[in-house]
Amino acid sequence: MFHIYRQITALKRCAPVVIAQKREQTERFPFDDVQVIPKPATHFLRRFWHRQLRDMPWQISDRELSALLCALSRINAGVLHIYFGQIAVHLLPLIRAWKKPSIVSFHGADVTVEMNKPAYRQATREMLAAVKLVLVRSESLRRALTELGCDETKIALQRTGIPLEEFPFRERSFPQDGEWRLVQAGRLIEKKGLPVTLNAFAVFLDRYPSATLTIAGEGPLLDELQKLTRALNIEERVSFTGFVSQEQLREIYYRSHIFLHPSQIGRDGNQEGVPNSMLEAMASGLPVFATEHGGIPEAIENAVSGVLVPEHDHEALSRALLSATQDLIFLSRIARSAAEVVRKNFDLRTQAQRLDDIYLQIIGRDA
Repeated sequence: MFHIYRQITALKRCAPVVIAQKREQTERFPFDDVQVIPKPATHFLRRFWHRQLRDMPWQISDRELSALLCALSRINAGVLHIYFGQIAVHLLPLIRAWKKPSIVSFHGADVTVEMNKPAYRQATREMLAAVKLVLVRSESLRRALTELGCDETKIALQRTGIPLEEFPFRERSFPQDGEWRLVQAGRLIEKKGLPVTLNAFAVFLDRYPSATLTIAGEGPLLDELQKLTRALNIEERVSFTGFVSQEQLREIYYRSHIFLHPSQIGRDGNQEGVPNSMLEAMASGLPVFATEHGGIPEAIENAVSGVLVPEHDHEALSRALLSATQDLIFLSRIARSAAEVVRKNFDLRTQAQRLDDIYLQIIGRDA
């Protein structure tokens, strides 16, 4: 994931080595120190046996464990950082067998999805007991892990970092002719609340028929969302870009007036930490309209650095949007405040320096 790539490439005092099952998109993610340990031929059967037949999380085999221990020894690793809680559960035999400290970081769905199943909860608790440190990207995730039974003294806040130089603040000039340009960016999945966005935009169009909505990203809900635009009779005012590069996304941000992100808890329990695309939009100077969900209120104070409405409530979102378009000074004020919040709390260089400190402290060197 791009936010992980940003984090490890921003480290200055520690030398990260990535261990992965396969290598993809090398032109998009150039990085030299990658150790590839492919999935064994029996991986699919092992996963099917555990998940489908026994309804429990699968864990690596003895052969995979041996290969991973050899890789860690070969690179003389001082600390093992595992991204995402469910991956750490798969790697629990490695965490237990390796003699040096392990860290796991949680990002959102990995705290809640499938935690209603006793076997998954138990495996996650065992993993949390085995690691040295647990990193979370929001206080909401800290609370969720504490409720799951994690030792609170093990948990540390490690925010997502945004490269501020790539999203410099620009004051927006808001339209006088009603040609508002709205945008939402991210994966097309349930927790992003995209049907709420489309329904709210349909109401918005009643007052501003020249407005447009850009939805940047790809995902499994594309067909469903396109059908909804046709049902709402707004398909001519909505564009689905599919995947866009960071350069293209920045261009969309800077030509837009308002950013939407009405996140919601998915039916599988999936929820946000603090969305990266929202932070990028805030840094760039876009006023953000989002929901009281997950870690979002840790980045946005309602009516101060953005606007928050309840989850699943497209009517509240449309009312907030229509009200704000009558107060352009308010829109400018929350946009400036939001950019300052990102600069203060979500700067990539600051967060990478903190992660360097964490690594050095754990391996017993001076931070």
